[in-house]
Amino acid sequence: MEDKITLAAHGKINLGLDVVRRLENGYHEVRMVMQSVELADTVTLKRLPEDRILVRTDRRGLPCNEKNLAFKAAGLMKEIYSLGDGVEIFLEKRIPIAAGMAGGSADCAAVLKGMNILFGLGLSLEELQREGVKLGADVPYCLSRGCALSEGIGEKLTVLKAPPSCVLLLAKPDISVSTKYVYENLKLKELEHHPDIDGIVRSIEAGSLEGLCGKLENVLESVTGREYPVIGEIEREMEEAGALRAIMSGSGPTVFGIFREREAAKRAMKGIREKNLAKEVFLSGFQTY
Repeated sequence: MEDKITLAAHGKINLGLDVVRRLENGYHEVRMVMQSVELADTVTLKRLPEDRILVRTDRRGLPCNEKNLAFKAAGLMKEIYSLGDGVEIFLEKRIPIAAGMAGGSADCAAVLKGMNILFGLGLSLEELQREGVKLGADVPYCLSRGCALSEGIGEKLTVLKAPPSCVLLLAKPDISVSTKYVYENLKLKELEHHPDIDGIVRSIEAGSLEGLCGKLENVLESVTGREYPVIGEIEREMEEAGALRAIMSGSGPTVFGIFREREAAKRAMKGIREKNLAKEVFLSGFQTY
């Protein structure tokens, strides 16, 4: 067993996001293609001799108590596996907060992995995913990462091959979006069109970046994009600078653009900053294994 471990917690984007129906339990059945990105938080765990959980972070305003998924993950592991020792967790944040990039779920997944190692539990990925879904629908995916088709409430995962490499530009406007509000205001019966998730999967399998970009779509943008026009403005700025396509990730508000050339992505970054469309703007790429 180790006493300290540092892990990367990678953010994700949705190459496609469709909502199939609302379930009786209030959740929504989804079909999504998820892809992890190079942009990542750094999560450091240190084993403590006393029975407590201590979470610290470099990001002002981020809760470090039971409201934080990393804290919840540590508590769950301690409870299930009767761990007497405690753990100190430091979150070095790079992924924007409340951005539609699963930053909290990624940190949560890193804590589950880290505690498995620190305490020598010997749990498999599948076992960690089974516990992780109790904390959030995105956690099982964040444990495996890469590219995956996500179904059910997000917990049913099919591993896909890595999509063609590209340059990503990520931009989060300075707004807060409630995921609950977005899902509650999605008018499924009024939608005449749904994202072609199967077409996205086929394009990835064929290794076609153009084909993939031609299919990128997020049904939740019909809600968030209407509420916040800046999302469309960022997308247009990216595409005018040379993005093959730009769409919103998750429930928003982060927008990502896919570029072939780094210089074109840099032009878009400059334009977004000059027009004050977003303060948190990052060059990145697909994170693969």
